[in-house]
Amino acid sequence: MLDREGYRPNVGIILLNAKNQVFWGKRVRAHSWQFPQGGINPGETPEQAMYRELHEEIGLEPCHVRIIARTRHWLRYDVPAHYVRRDSRGIYKGQKQIWYLLRLTGRDCDVCLRATTHPEFDAWRWNEYWVPLDSVIEFKREVYQLALTELSHFLPHPEPRTRFLRGNLRHRHEHQGSAPPAHTDDAPAPTLAAADPA
Repeated sequence: MLDREGYRPNVGIILLNAKNQVFWGKRVRAHSWQFPQGGINPGETPEQAMYRELHEEIGLEPCHVRIIARTRHWLRYDVPAHYVRRDSRGIYKGQKQIWYLLRLTGRDCDVCLRATTHPEFDAWRWNEYWVPLDSVIEFKREVYQLALTELSHFLPHPEPRTRFLRGNLRHRHEHQGSAPPAHTDDAPAPTLAAADPA
């Protein structure tokens, strides 16, 4: 389904964990990383399409996430001609997207890259919100930058569990007259999570 200008309606998803790190998926049999995204089917609202794509691409259900914000307007990118099927050239120009910022309320183990028989990703990882976009295919980089910039105004404060634990530890050790341990940071999240075994 294309609009009059040749753009296909689409949704993009920026998924945050409790540390405001973002989900990146590695495309199957490719060396490029991207956010979950997908087309809006006829009769779907952008929000309905977002939840469908969330499940199809990374196995999450609505109960696993909370919507924080979405972009106000469509963000567009053109697809180079050599990526377009021959029968669509001259008709299809690219994608127009509504982007959603979500908070993961479930657990990392709720992510499943094999939720369908046609997986989009074969690996995933958490990255800091602002990272170089070199690993994103070139023609998508500008729209990624636009979406990240607009939605950055809605970033929630990271969950203060680590600070709470540190405060309790410090209070307890002061009570006991001894210094707190030198390392109190949470163990770092894995930088790469492989796909679930088929």
